[in-house]
Amino acid sequence: MNNPPMLLLAWLAGGLLGALFFGGLWWTVRRGASSPRPWLWFLGSGLLRMGLTMAGFYLVSGGQWQRLVASLVGFVLARLIVMRRTRPVRARPIRPTQEARHAP
Repeated sequence: MNNPPMLLLAWLAGGLLGALFFGGLWWTVRRGASSPRPWLWFLGSGLLRMGLTMAGFYLVSGGQWQRLVASLVGFVLARLIVMRRTRPVRARPIRPTQEARHAP
């Protein structure tokens, strides 16, 4: 039941599902923003991404909650990675302003 190689494979599969889901979301936002009918992009992409992700979790879990949890952890980790890789680059870091310690 607690087969470590199978849990590792479930974790990797969850990471792949997450990369496809959130990478697809990023791609949809970029395409939908310049489309004359963005609702078609968002509706179609959302249904496709959710359907594939749910089917993937169902197949990966194999009816075992341990595999489902491992794949969910991989999915969330992929979300963090995709968010980091797709964020806009800033020209320079924002620094907090220093307040004067006395009146002028």
